Amino acid sequence: MDQLYVLTASHPCIAVELMLRRKGLEYRRVELPPLLSRGILRAMRFPRKTVPAMRLDGRRVQGSRAISRALEQLRPDPPLFPRDPRARAGVEEAERWGEELQDAARRIEVWGLGHDRTGVEVQLRASALPVPPRLGARLAGPSLWRYGQITGATDDAVRCDLAQLPTMLDRIDAWIAAGVIGAEEPNAADFQIAPSVRLLMTMDDLRSTIESRRAGSLALRLVPDYPSRLGAGTLPADV
Repeated sequence: MDQLYVLTASHPCIAVELMLRRKGLEYRRVELPPLLSRGILRAMRFPRKTVPAMRLDGRRVQGSRAISRALEQLRPDPPLFPRDPRARAGVEEAERWGEELQDAARRIEVWGLGHDRTGVEVQLRASALPVPPRLGARLAGPSLWRYGQITGATDDAVRCDLAQLPTMLDRIDAWIAAGVIGAEEPNAADFQIAPSVRLLMTMDDLRSTIESRRAGSLALRLVPDYPSRLGAGTLPADV
């Protein structure tokens, strides 16, 4: 059986799980421990240290965009990309940009978790790893610091991401209005973008900004529940 290697509450991993369900493919979900996952993936001879990673039809594939194309090749129907070349180009542009949104959402999340450990506890409660949630949250400081370094979640970077968020949401809303994403039958760009927006909506400081938008409606439709939470007053207020 195909295997998907994930981290709990990872928005790119959620994107790939949505694609797999869309395709109706059976797979085994393997949760890896944070940070240690990097060495584990290398030991399994994956070329990079990041999730999502898959053993798919005898191949090693990493990254949500690479996996979307591998899934489309393996099982063309139902499609993740339009058949029309112009429509496909629009979806591929939105999907590619969705990686930028993933990075921004990740930086904001990591910064927030470093200031509100209850978010770590929520994620651990959704995890299959044998880590006591409360204790794991209390001891998460060094891991969050390291992950912040890896992701570039500095104060300045997060403030910049938050300042750009309204423009990012405008772009998503425009794609929905144009029919590039947000149709009844979701495509690869929907799956790439919606989990990132939904992650941002788990943050009380941002939810009211997002939920009234088309982007928020799309995120809630495709990802009704998300195993994370950051309380109000966690994110920088001077943006």
